Amino acid sequence: MAGVVTGRTRPTKPKKQMRTQKRKRDHVDVEGLEEAVAQLDPKDPEFSVKSFSDLPLSDPTQAGLKASHFTALTDIQSRAIPLALQGRDILGAAKTGSGKTLAFLIPVLENLYRAQCIGPDAGLGALIISPTRELAIQIFEVLRKLGRKGHMFAAGLLIGGKNLKEEQDALARMNILVCTPGRILQHLSQTANFDVYNLRMLVLDEADRILDMGFQHDVDAIIQYLPPDRQTLLFSATQTKRVQDLARLSLKDPEYIAVHEAASHSTPSTLQQNYVITPLPQKLDTLWSFLQTTKKNKTIVFLSSGKQVRFVYESFRRMQPGVPLLHLHGGQKQAQRLDITERFSTSKASCLFATDIAARGLDFPAVDWVVQVDCPEDSDTYVHRVGRTARYQRAGRAVLFLDPSEEEGMLQRLEEKKVPIEKIGIKQKKQSSIKDSVQNMCFQDPQLKYLGQKAFGSYVRSIYLQKDKEVFKLKDLALEEYAASLGLPGAPRIKFLKGDDAKARKNASRQAAAISSDEEDEAEGDGPKKAKEKDKVRTKHDRMFERRNTDILADHYANLKHDSEEDDASEDEADAFDGRRTVDDGFLTVKRHIPADPESDFSASDEEQTPASEPESDPHDPTQKSLTIPGAKNPILVDSKRREALLKSKKKLLKLKDKGTKLVFDDEGNARPLYELEDEEAFKARGKPEMQRERFVEMERGRVEEVDREDKARAKERRREKVRKRKERERREVEGGGEADDDGEVGPGVGAAGDAFADFVADAAAASADEESERTAKRPKKWFEDGDSDDEAERKRRKKRGEGRKREEPIETLEDMEALAMGLLN
Repeated sequence: MAGVVTGRTRPTKPKKQMRTQKRKRDHVDVEGLEEAVAQLDPKDPEFSVKSFSDLPLSDPTQAGLKASHFTALTDIQSRAIPLALQGRDILGAAKTGSGKTLAFLIPVLENLYRAQCIGPDAGLGALIISPTRELAIQIFEVLRKLGRKGHMFAAGLLIGGKNLKEEQDALARMNILVCTPGRILQHLSQTANFDVYNLRMLVLDEADRILDMGFQHDVDAIIQYLPPDRQTLLFSATQTKRVQDLARLSLKDPEYIAVHEAASHSTPSTLQQNYVITPLPQKLDTLWSFLQTTKKNKTIVFLSSGKQVRFVYESFRRMQPGVPLLHLHGGQKQAQRLDITERFSTSKASCLFATDIAARGLDFPAVDWVVQVDCPEDSDTYVHRVGRTARYQRAGRAVLFLDPSEEEGMLQRLEEKKVPIEKIGIKQKKQSSIKDSVQNMCFQDPQLKYLGQKAFGSYVRSIYLQKDKEVFKLKDLALEEYAASLGLPGAPRIKFLKGDDAKARKNASRQAAAISSDEEDEAEGDGPKKAKEKDKVRTKHDRMFERRNTDILADHYANLKHDSEEDDASEDEADAFDGRRTVDDGFLTVKRHIPADPESDFSASDEEQTPASEPESDPHDPTQKSLTIPGAKNPILVDSKRREALLKSKKKLLKLKDKGTKLVFDDEGNARPLYELEDEEAFKARGKPEMQRERFVEMERGRVEEVDREDKARAKERRREKVRKRKERERREVEGGGEADDDGEVGPGVGAAGDAFADFVADAAAASADEESERTAKRPKKWFEDGDSDDEAERKRRKKRGEGRKREEPIETLEDMEALAMGLLN
């Protein structure tokens, strides 16, 4: 009503009504788009498109491309997008940085748009799989930018390191998923409401990496869940052509598009590629020198393992090269990896140490240098690594560090891949060594040393597991020097390096093993003898006597004798019966051997052989021997071969020796045993605590009085001696007279010439005694005390107390101190 006045001061807003989700668009001209796509003829030689406006794309897609500043088509996009819009399966291969991401994202958006695959009831329409989390995040960001201008698809990102429960709740609403192989397989096998039966498109980015041995089992399991009637798109810089891989994916008459296959080089023309011959121990020095000369550039440094990345990053970070350092590897948390990629992307000058997780697909803006410290496993990995620079017609530089043993094989692989690379040298004036600095840091920080040990082991293992043995020759690498360059005192032990021969012998046939053993015997010079022993029939009893360590089972084995008493029995057989077989190849050696002879050099001396209790032994039994070893009070009874073999172990001997007593050092540096608390019963037996206290005080008072009497007697004798020397000196001066010599000085008389030296010695002794008494009586001043102010304060205190005169003698004893105290009190 017009005349009604309410209490509101502002106009009321109508309540927003809950909008129902629009599942389909009413104004979409699907028939027109379908007709325009059908009229495309990509196989026509005259067919060519130069811009996205020439393609039959929807308005939301055109708006997203315009907002992202994408106008012109690249070669791979102009050939792949028309075929993909028509629903064909595609194998796309192009150089790094040529725009392959848009080549499959635009068909995904357009095909689902024309099919109206929108809303939860439509289900999952497209699945995009990437090998790494960082690449999946990058694809999802590009998809979000393209579809934010009108597309209504629900897109999701599935990667490891996220909350699994939240992803399971949102999967039912997704139309497009960007994921990694392991995460999508986990949801396919564990999420109950995840439906993929309506899947229309499957996209594999970096398809050669996803289809290799690393993801083979995951991809095979994923394919089992997907429907066979789908469109499949495979894109990579180094595409696979194996029939086995194509059959696994159920491709239907795929179109192979390789726009740069006829090109002279497989890498961008704006990329300058070089390699440097650097021995393995000098690679860190070369890398440090390189970073010192490129502080204002943006650099990616590739290493073969995450442990190497951690060690190099921690070492260089402490030495402060003058450029911001970052590191990226698979052992980091997902949030940390995202933060590092973001920081490196936005920085103008930085250095990123990374493994091959950053080698594929990642688009870091304006990368100046790609440095490969460790040789890549193959030419495809090299192409992907150097593809992080020189993207989208930008210039870039790449350098590869090669060990001399890797040069020939790797250059041959790169030549087959049509990679132009030139050799360059290093300016020795700018080359610097960081070996001493790294060793010093490892010595001061055990954690850095531990990282160095892990880095060494991971690098050796990576070389050991490489398939191309023509390039990676582990035996030709200077591993000891490489360990020293990492700051290690020596090369850590690598277990798998010693297992090659054993593994080969285990897998070899019996005939081959027999032939190899015969060759070894002939090489040792005892071929006929060994062959004769092998031809001999071995019975059950022979095998029993050839057992090792038979003395640990029962005592009667030691008394067994071999049936054959031939004189030409070999020493090996005798050692086998004795249970102490020796190994000639030096693999097992006795570190310390103590013979069981009491009169040997290892027995203790007569003074040491004073056992508290003699062991019971039979003197008529020759098998029982008594042995005394240093450090043991009682002799050891050796009554069996097992007991004798026990003496060869240094660890077992420690149990037989007596334990030493622990000592501590007091304030004066004297060693004394540990103080132990007295037993409570013994303390109570000596009387009440008050009585014990009185006895202790009385005893200490007597000891102090005795020491005091000795001090007084010593001081009295010192004063008497001082007076005697003074009177003797005065008497000599009176008797000598003192005549003036030629120089005008007064010297001793003629009669005292013989005693001049004695007088000089007496005077020097008296002067030293006086100085010693003054030093003991006078307290040394502190650094903050002033001598003049102290004397003035002392004079004022004496004047106040009435002490105008000085004491004739200094205070030297307790009696003098007591007399002074009584005087002050009175």
